[in-house]
Amino acid sequence: MRGVSDLSLRACIEQYYATVPLMFADAEEFGPLRLFVRKAAGAPYYGGPNHAQPTSAGSATVTIADIARVRARQRELGVPEAFEWLAEVAPSLRARIEAAGLPVTERPLMALDPHHPLPPQSLPEGVTIRALEADDPALPAALAVPRLAFAEEGTAVGSMGRPELAVAAERLTADGTVATTRPTIRAGHKTVVAALAPDGTPLAVGHYHPANGTTEIGGIGTLPTARRQGLGAAVAAALAAHARDHGVRTIFLAYAEEAVARIYARLGFRPAGTTLLIANQPARS
Repeated sequence: MRGVSDLSLRACIEQYYATVPLMFADAEEFGPLRLFVRKAAGAPYYGGPNHAQPTSAGSATVTIADIARVRARQRELGVPEAFEWLAEVAPSLRARIEAAGLPVTERPLMALDPHHPLPPQSLPEGVTIRALEADDPALPAALAVPRLAFAEEGTAVGSMGRPELAVAAERLTADGTVATTRPTIRAGHKTVVAALAPDGTPLAVGHYHPANGTTEIGGIGTLPTARRQGLGAAVAAALAAHARDHGVRTIFLAYAEEAVARIYARLGFRPAGTTLLIANQPARS
């Protein structure tokens, strides 16, 4: 990307992955591996923490025994046996993870050129976009939108809509997720941006967690019945603009489908490496 070398961008992403979970978790060291252990119930940081990653100094020395120790601790905690790391930083780790019996999948990354102007996004009539405050009445439903979006994957218009959204919002309120998320918004650790229908119902949502001038945009999802209106792209652009306005210099994201990558490319995002993670671990975005 113009003005950002591959090495400096990679260093920013690596540092981000090593530091942002510490807003929500404690770190336990297992030799060359670090396990993030969530401090409280709920899901303020994507679907984690509770995942492990190699330390920058130990990425080349991880052994199957180290992996086994981390997995044993994850089982003791009752959390998924999740690992996640930047492929370019620890290229040999994949083979050892797979040798330990864990399937690994790739998640390509894209980063926004810091000099690229974000193109204006059109919205359906009556739809507005805003960053939600901690006590915003739309927050429970906003947190529920990605759950429905990822449960009904793809970009085609789906079947889940407002009735399912109401049920999911009640569930996230009951299990403590909403209560756990509110303080992270107040503290500035998490920003939630939503595209809202005229009656205030969230139709598309995304979020980011800034750390040291870097952030990963994640959790972008559109209510399945509201797809094909450009809402996801509008939310992604609004998140990037909000992050820039609040001093974030390096903005990146991950994607799972090429159709989604093309949307991000139109906003100015370009390939920026690959994250590797356990195939069946809970998605963080």
